Amino acid sequence: MERENAWKSYTAKQKKEVFEFAEGYRQFISDNKTERECAAAFEARALKEGFVKIEDIIKKKKKLKAGDRVICNNMGKEIAMFVVGKKPIEEGMNILGAHIDSPRLDLKQNPLYESEGLALLDTHYYGGIKKYQWVTIPLALHGVIVKKDGKKITVNIGEKDDDPVFGVTDILIHLAGKQMEKKAAKAVEGEKLDILVGSIPLKSAAKDKEEKEAVTKGILEILKKQYGIEEEDFLSAEIEVVPAGAARDFGFDRSLIMGYGQDDRSCAYPSFEAILKSKKPERTSVCLLVDKEEIGSVGATGMTSRYFENMVAEIMNATGEYSDIVMRRALRNSCVLSSDVNAAFDPCYPEMFEKKNASFLGKGIVFCKFTGSRGKSGSNDANAEYLGHLRNILDKKKVFYQMAELGKVDEGGGGTIAYILAEYGMNVIDSGVAVLNMHAPWEITSKADLYESLKCYETFLEVADTKGLY
Repeated sequence: MERENAWKSYTAKQKKEVFEFAEGYRQFISDNKTERECAAAFEARALKEGFVKIEDIIKKKKKLKAGDRVICNNMGKEIAMFVVGKKPIEEGMNILGAHIDSPRLDLKQNPLYESEGLALLDTHYYGGIKKYQWVTIPLALHGVIVKKDGKKITVNIGEKDDDPVFGVTDILIHLAGKQMEKKAAKAVEGEKLDILVGSIPLKSAAKDKEEKEAVTKGILEILKKQYGIEEEDFLSAEIEVVPAGAARDFGFDRSLIMGYGQDDRSCAYPSFEAILKSKKPERTSVCLLVDKEEIGSVGATGMTSRYFENMVAEIMNATGEYSDIVMRRALRNSCVLSSDVNAAFDPCYPEMFEKKNASFLGKGIVFCKFTGSRGKSGSNDANAEYLGHLRNILDKKKVFYQMAELGKVDEGGGGTIAYILAEYGMNVIDSGVAVLNMHAPWEITSKADLYESLKCYETFLEVADTKGLY
């Protein structure tokens, strides 16, 4: 079944809407390259749009009613947004779930060292990356440093035109004979992904004395003078090394976007925009934007934590509905679009895809009935009833969508947060944007797919009738 290319159907007005929405997204991913930055930006915008912090609801013992909008921020890295529906929450919620972390390099806790007159920062890569893609490109430092007194210093170096950038060096081609014979996974090893940060030695106060590790001391002097940072402050720091520079329009026709972190911000951004438009839904609308998906959804800010469940309990308590059994029913009766990206068909590597079941740029949001690997291991396998329900509501709104797997059977695989939410008995399916160069420093998406994802998420949040799904 060949799916139509969305661009062919757009009127001039619709095409203008596509490009306007994509421009807002392009700016967002240019400005927000870490989970902390995304969470802060989303919260600031939500508060302007009338959302109220859960802490204020709890403190004031406020009673929530249909149409009330609440935002919950977990440690500055995870966001849960609720728009209370007209129906009791016990009857279920419509949940959009995406993640806001992306593959990158993280500084180790003792990162700074000197070797042969050069100062470097030691890193540990985060998530699934092709390590050789991270050498010889300009990199920026983003994150926070928390001093012993609790003072938090925000770090963002390498994005402004007059900022320095950093990078991982690589052996020159003239001496790379042995390296070129290695498998791609071994050509650049993880412990060699250290970033070069300086080369000027600090002059000794005594003319006849040579400073040891003089370059490192010079860097530390800069850090102290410009940022108020001591070397020991790295012990309580979270500094992420990401590609420097803004996302760009891609292609002569500007139909695509090239940028860092589109897995999974190409799904998180339209999910967020969709819940902003949810005013007084029949079923409670939820937008859940989590951390740590790229490393297994672990930790206090990952999907495997109890944070989301706890926030549902708080919301239900504020609506006067809470009891343990009622909350369990609410979770079970919920429907979820686990909004995560899929692999776009790449004509340069057609052998990795089974074309009938591949996703294509420009053909709309991608539904993946199951992810996982090999024999659907680690998968959430969505029910046929749920797929039929989604086809019905999306076709009525003329949303472009396609069904796809990640790639050929046995070629690899991947996971999302879908299986975790499915543990509550919810109806869950993966749905998101097709991406070229997934997990590379610079990924590529279609503006049409971003727009169709927004339409899909808006339509999903409006749905009131889920009869026949349970």
